Amino acid sequence: MHSVEGLEENEEVRLGYVLVLNGPNLNLLGSREPAHYGSTTLSDIVEELRGLATRFDPPVQIDHLQTNHEGALVDAIQQRGPDAIGIIINPGAWTHYSIAIRDALSAVATPTIEVHISNIHAREEFRHRSVIAPVVIGQIAGLGARGYHLALHFLVDRVSLKAGATP
Repeated sequence: MHSVEGLEENEEVRLGYVLVLNGPNLNLLGSREPAHYGSTTLSDIVEELRGLATRFDPPVQIDHLQTNHEGALVDAIQQRGPDAIGIIINPGAWTHYSIAIRDALSAVATPTIEVHISNIHAREEFRHRSVIAPVVIGQIAGLGARGYHLALHFLVDRVSLKAGATP
């Protein structure tokens, strides 16, 4: 555990929070097209991320939102994105056409990883293009729910390295 001046000995130091955003229909994970998306539910993914987040030193928090309403996702990016150490976003169908989400991510300039459970590049042609990709650090596609874990590790390592810690 890190010690920080001004904190009581038993107070926990936290690195900050990662904003995890999921777009339309991701609330149906586990039952929607399991051949493409698997049987893991969104609740399972978020619970796993929260468990993983507590194991970092110092730990991070997970701030999660899933919505089927584009404006709610834009609001979350604008309101919670600037103070986050990073954003993990699975924009779902909005990947391919939401300039509003793209512009919100660009405006907050918080390090962001785009995650897709299925490999969007191996699916229908219309899924191959992401309007989000040009404004994020990277994209993880086709690795299932593990893509979220990899994104979290990357964002925490990035902040730790900037702070001079060894990963």
